[in-house]
Amino acid sequence: MTRRDDGPDPSHQRPNGVGDLTVEALGSLSKALETVERARGHLYGFHQLTGTADLELDRTVELLRAAGHDGWADRVERDILGRDVIPGHWTFQIVEAYDRTYYEPFRDLEHEAVDALAAGRQHLYEAEMKEARRALGHRDHTARPEGPDSDEGRHSG
Repeated sequence: MTRRDDGPDPSHQRPNGVGDLTVEALGSLSKALETVERARGHLYGFHQLTGTADLELDRTVELLRAAGHDGWADRVERDILGRDVIPGHWTFQIVEAYDRTYYEPFRDLEHEAVDALAAGRQHLYEAEMKEARRALGHRDHTARPEGPDSDEGRHSG
C-alpha cells in the first residue's frame, strides 16, 4: 500500500514575502538556541552530580567516624559538606541565575523573532532542507508524519 503524500506540512512552509536570508538567519538563531538548550542540560547535570557528591559525604563522615577518624570526619563536615561551589552560591542558584539572566531571554527572543519574521512558523530552514533532500514517492521520504486518517501503521486484529 502506498503512503499518502500531499507535500510539506503548511505549518512548515515559509510565508509569502519571507526571503532566503531571513529563513537562514532564523535557522541560525534556532541552532544557537538549541546549543544553549544543550548547555543548560549540562548545567543541570553539573547541579545533580554536585548534589549527589555532597549527599555522599554524609556516608563518608559516618564511615570515617566508624573507623575512628573523627578528625577527618570533622574536616569533611566543616570544609566540604554543604560548601558553596562559588562564593554565595549552591548549584541550584547558578541554574536559577542562568535561566533568569540568559536562557529565558534568549528563548523568548527566538520565539518573538520567529513570530515576527515568519508568522510563527518554526524550523523553516530544516523543513526546506528536508523537502530538497526527499526522494519523491519513496515510502521513507514522506513530507510529514502520518495523519490519523492514514492507512499506514494500522494493524488489524
